[in-house]
Amino acid sequence: MLFDFEKIGPQNAYKLVVSTVVPRPIAWVVTQDAAGLVNVAPYSFFNAFSDDPVVIGIGCGPRPEGAAKDTLANIRATGQFVVNLVPFEHVQRMNVTAVEFTPEVDEMAEAGLTPLPSARVTPPRIAESPVALECETFQLVPAGRHTIVLGRVLAAHVRDDCVLDAGKCYVDTPRLGLVGRMHGRGWYVRTTDRFEVPRMSPAEWEARKVADRAAE
Repeated sequence: MLFDFEKIGPQNAYKLVVSTVVPRPIAWVVTQDAAGLVNVAPYSFFNAFSDDPVVIGIGCGPRPEGAAKDTLANIRATGQFVVNLVPFEHVQRMNVTAVEFTPEVDEMAEAGLTPLPSARVTPPRIAESPVALECETFQLVPAGRHTIVLGRVLAAHVRDDCVLDAGKCYVDTPRLGLVGRMHGRGWYVRTTDRFEVPRMSPAEWEARKVADRAAE
């Protein structure tokens, strides 16, 4: 079935994309405004895009009435934010921070989360998250109704029991227990159903083709 995005309209295009580009990691973003008021909100238009510098990207849409959400307004004002990753054990708290609270509401307190000081930026990180990425603005890219926030990662916090070898920066990824965003308004996925597919060299691929032909 072909869906021509120029014909189906943006709402239907959005539904197709979020139903097929899955699972998506979730950026649990902490920001502060110029007066120091903390905001927490989750975003599933999120991923990592480069390694030197390490740059992550978040797609920030507007409020229903068209105004910028607090996350984007704060990033524009201060140039700093912290991306926390969401573990299964705290997915309900993450969902609380997705509520469209007014700017003066402290989402951290509403969700029963614990702020911890960051090392390189002013906004705090979330103690309940096993991973926190401290970021500064790398670039803001307009994309229709959205703004793509590209952030340069300045520092990462990984929970001690999830670090296999600090010297080699080896992380016990399964132990993080992270979740991903799926389709619709409320579907998520655990990252516990894994399988391994080792990458092949050209020589290994040629050897496999020879073996497959021999087995026919």
